[in-house]
Amino acid sequence: MRLSLGPLQYFWPREQALAFYREAAAWPVDTVYLGETVCSKRRELGTRDWIALAEELTAAGKEVVLSSLALVEAESELNAVMRMLDHGGFVIEANDLTAVQLCRERGLPFVAGPSLNIYNHRALAMLAEDGLRRWVPGVEQGLDLIAELLAAYRAEGHAPPELEVIAWGRLPLAYSARCFTARALDVAKDACGFRCIEHPDGLPLATREGEAFLRINGVQIQGEEVTDLGPELPALRALGVDRLRLYPQVEGMREVVDHFDLARHSPTPPPRRGAVNGYWHGQPGKPGLPPG
Repeated sequence: MRLSLGPLQYFWPREQALAFYREAAAWPVDTVYLGETVCSKRRELGTRDWIALAEELTAAGKEVVLSSLALVEAESELNAVMRMLDHGGFVIEANDLTAVQLCRERGLPFVAGPSLNIYNHRALAMLAEDGLRRWVPGVEQGLDLIAELLAAYRAEGHAPPELEVIAWGRLPLAYSARCFTARALDVAKDACGFRCIEHPDGLPLATREGEAFLRINGVQIQGEEVTDLGPELPALRALGVDRLRLYPQVEGMREVVDHFDLARHSPTPPPRRGAVNGYWHGQPGKPGLPPG
């Protein structure tokens, strides 16, 4: 079982992001995903910077995948995906159907990111024909749903693609054309001042009763709780999971990686470090909420 460092979901200053990935070059992760998946206005690192960083990490022995936006809405955003493809040196994580179509036109394989809507085996088969080689299921697709989908896929004579699941981090729950951070701070999206850079792990959102509820991250909403599938490793192996995705966080990421590195080589599952794994078990993502 391999470890993947998922794409950076937050907006960090340029030097902080570069320092993070240069440290990650020495971590026991097999794959590093690079690129902006949330908001195209986040330009501390541009496409050329991500590609240059990808080349550095490749030289350090990492498999690098370039990740596309989850919402491609403008020609400039389309051009950014095309520049990643035109480079030709790296596989693309397609996070929307625009990137899928571009890969299909070029006959290139791709990773299906968690924001693609793949909810049945026929959709998976169709995308496999288009070039899907690795699948990262959506956050709400837990053990039973994935197992049922893969069983139906095999029943039709298909060999499943490589399977990667989100094993650590705050889950990306929703995306919008509007900016939640700008709205929360009462500024216009077009004049946001890049305020999300002030919140390197997202802006906490509480209920009226003061209970931590969600994280606001630009046009993305995340769960407040950190998912930790470390204790689920026996079930993950039985399911045929090939890779564990760990999403970057501003502090303590090296310790998280080391924890999962030890866990994947241990015969017994590790103790829980994060808060909840509700979705994985077909339960609410937040403790205390009723099902449904």
